[in-house]
Amino acid sequence: MVNFFQKLGLGLKKTSAKISGGIGDIFTKRKIDAETLEELEELLISADMGVKASAKIIAAFAHKRLNKEISTEEIKQVLAADIAQILKPGEAEFKVDTAKKPYVILMVGVNGAGKTTTIGKLAAKLKAAGKKVSFIAGDTFRAAAVEQLQVWGKRSDIRVFSGAPGCDSAGLCYDGLNAAIRAGDDVVFIDTAGRLQNKNGLMDELKKIVRVIKKVMPEAPHKTLLTIDATTGQNAVSQVQIFKQMVEVDGLVVTKLDGSAKGGILAAVAEEYPTPVYFVGVGEKIEDLDVFNAEDYAKGLLDV
Repeated sequence: MVNFFQKLGLGLKKTSAKISGGIGDIFTKRKIDAETLEELEELLISADMGVKASAKIIAAFAHKRLNKEISTEEIKQVLAADIAQILKPGEAEFKVDTAKKPYVILMVGVNGAGKTTTIGKLAAKLKAAGKKVSFIAGDTFRAAAVEQLQVWGKRSDIRVFSGAPGCDSAGLCYDGLNAAIRAGDDVVFIDTAGRLQNKNGLMDELKKIVRVIKKVMPEAPHKTLLTIDATTGQNAVSQVQIFKQMVEVDGLVVTKLDGSAKGGILAAVAEEYPTPVYFVGVGEKIEDLDVFNAEDYAKGLLDV
């Protein structure tokens, strides 16, 4: 049985191969000096750690190791510890407050980030823990999004509240939340559209959804989760920035790490827009979505 740390290692294989190989190339029989540090910084930036995070990691590393000869394995271990320091504040436990019923989770993110799949996986975990869960198909413009949610609903025996294609998303969420209250649901996931081409239109829609949810339950949504796709690299940083302007983002779910050589993106996000990271995904199966651990993630990035 492969544990999650091993899965994470496999999921971060493309990134770790890039960084480890690069470190080997830079430090073969060479001391750590200003030139090698510059090359190392460029390597980290190329793995999408971002300029700010990379500079911070290199500064911490240089302070400890300048003009010393150490093995590439030691270099990787020191870097992993420094990266873990940047990621550590992002560790957070995802909890459903059972006193708030239904507990409303608003899911946001661009189309294609894996938002609907994430809803399906998280809902299946909650259902397995004994919670009564329902979905509201708030992305009324994409028939495929509604169908995908219905597939997950069928798979996990979860009710999906949907409307006619193109219907008012906020109105649908209002009716869906009332239906969830009547049904006595413990948790409700609201899927939303993610079209960034017209940022203002999306912003207005999300704000309207939040307004109508509050008419039903003044303290809802209880959690707003942003799904970001690791394969988009630095684009993910701008997505965090944009969605934080639109809604109160409580935490992140990072998907598709197994298909990316840009696993360093979490360090970039942590440095630019510190946000709790609740889950990371390294595959298609339900069990391939697991809680984020900074130390495990940093070790996976450096293959140590």
